[in-house]
Amino acid sequence: MLKILVIDDNSSICQALQTLFSLQGYQVCCATTPEQAWQLLNEQPVDLILQDMNFSAGEMQGDQGRVLFYQLRKHYPALPIVLMTAWTQLDMVVELVKAGATDYIAKPWDDQRLLLTVANALKLKQLSEQQARRDEEQQAAFAGKDLCGLVFASSQMQQLMQMTLQLAPANAAVLITGPNGAGKEGIANVLHANSPRKDKPFIKVNMGALPADLMEAELFGAEAGAYSGANKTRIGRFEAADGGSLFLDEIGNLSLSGQAKLLRVLQTGEYERLGSSTTRRVDVRLISATNTDLTDAIAQGQFRQDLYYRVNVVQLALPALAERPDDILPLARYFLGGKKSLAAEAERRLLSYQWPGNVRELQNVCQRALLLSSGNDIEEADLGLPDSAIAGKRVLDDIDRASIDQALLQAGGVISRAAKQLGISRQALYRRMEFYGIETP
Repeated sequence: MLKILVIDDNSSICQALQTLFSLQGYQVCCATTPEQAWQLLNEQPVDLILQDMNFSAGEMQGDQGRVLFYQLRKHYPALPIVLMTAWTQLDMVVELVKAGATDYIAKPWDDQRLLLTVANALKLKQLSEQQARRDEEQQAAFAGKDLCGLVFASSQMQQLMQMTLQLAPANAAVLITGPNGAGKEGIANVLHANSPRKDKPFIKVNMGALPADLMEAELFGAEAGAYSGANKTRIGRFEAADGGSLFLDEIGNLSLSGQAKLLRVLQTGEYERLGSSTTRRVDVRLISATNTDLTDAIAQGQFRQDLYYRVNVVQLALPALAERPDDILPLARYFLGGKKSLAAEAERRLLSYQWPGNVRELQNVCQRALLLSSGNDIEEADLGLPDSAIAGKRVLDDIDRASIDQALLQAGGVISRAAKQLGISRQALYRRMEFYGIETP
């Protein structure tokens, strides 16, 4: 049962508030002086404080409540504190709300508004505690690991990162799939940085940026005179990566002849440079990535099936940014680097946009906003997102606002029932309610 501490020098008010909240299922304890409040806090934990601002006869400035608030905030920084009084100065109220007070209620109060304020504060506290627990679990799971600067908060990315770290010590070939700009190279960095090969070379090749006639020479090297323009011996990427890891991005662009040579290297560790009959040996851990469906390429005769099974011993599927909305704001704040904050409307616009360019597009948008914004905060207009973002507004998991409104209505406003009806968790429902601007019942 959630417990509320009421601090008010008027015993009648304490009794009225105790009755009001008890009828709603809360446990209430009262203190008529700050000293009694500290004693109660030392004896038992509470979930929320409802605090008066004046505790002496004739006191109307709120100075006593101001002192008590800052003391409480210092010792209990995460505890919601709702201020109540009939006599105080408006500028002091603004100051304390900015300092962390949850809300301010004037006396005489409206029961429904007070109950709603307390319920919302307790829900926010519960969500903050859940997030804190997830952060602790994430920190424990990734303690001592090199995440190579990757920023994420979604459960999808946490699961993917745990699997990545589990695979890192192995020598098995890994295929990373996902759309362009989603961060496949970042996953490859984590695989190498947490492997026994981390102190050895990590060579990266973007197969999509290489001309087809130079791919084999790029990968396996070439002797002088092996092809037009080859005036000296060229070291291939496999040779350069010996003992370490080789990352082949967009591996689906490799020619069929190059695929045959790559298959041989993976099977035997042997290869020849172009223009040479000398067989060389190499020890390389292969990490590949693609934004295409290689099974379709196999069906069309553009990719060898036997090579597919060699490069795809384990597959890591990286979801698009639009499929992990919990990562959008943390990534945006990371890209802003603390130089500026995001206004509320800007946050909502970022969350509603579909991000066809994924993380790379988000990074570019944030960098542009920093250059073009003139205020202290990044506003919606500073983002420069196309108007089509509004027309193409993303619906989280295909659960639209009408469905949520209907579920809340049928559940009588009970969040847990509505979430169960929608087939999602309470936390997921709260996130979607915030996304659509639906107030807590």
